[in-house]
Amino acid sequence: MKNVLIGVLLGIILGGIGGFAGGIFVFPYLFPPPPVNETVPERTAKKVIAGGEFIHANPSDPVHYGRGRVTLFEGLLHLEDDFEVGPGPKFHVYLVPEANVTPDTRVQDTMYVDLGRLKAFAGSQNYAVPDGVNLESYGSVVVWCEQFNVLISPARITFAP
Repeated sequence: MKNVLIGVLLGIILGGIGGFAGGIFVFPYLFPPPPVNETVPERTAKKVIAGGEFIHANPSDPVHYGRGRVTLFEGLLHLEDDFEVGPGPKFHVYLVPEANVTPDTRVQDTMYVDLGRLKAFAGSQNYAVPDGVNLESYGSVVVWCEQFNVLISPARITFAP
């Protein structure tokens, strides 16, 4: 009787932990936020500073991927309408000083600028760049998972002449 009770209790605990962990990974796939379609204000659109393209940083990892273009304007970062990343929890958009960001780069130890939580896994999105941020000090735009400290997708920035 004692062994049955221990087995049931252990099953409840392991089932709860497994269900919670599974929910963290499955929830974004079942209930992703709808794509957004934000446009760049006309007065800002004429002031392109830089651009880049998101890449799949680790092709052997089918879960953490990204693609699409990013454009930096004076005071604004714009993810273009072809932007897409694999779903997951607590993704943020960072400006990172390093130009070549890889899965081994310790992004959380750099002097990155957090522009905010990712609004959707696909579609055009705008993020305000705080006043006083010198964009020329940054080499990449990165989508980063804060919950697990994982690189999702980097985009190397190329500045306009």
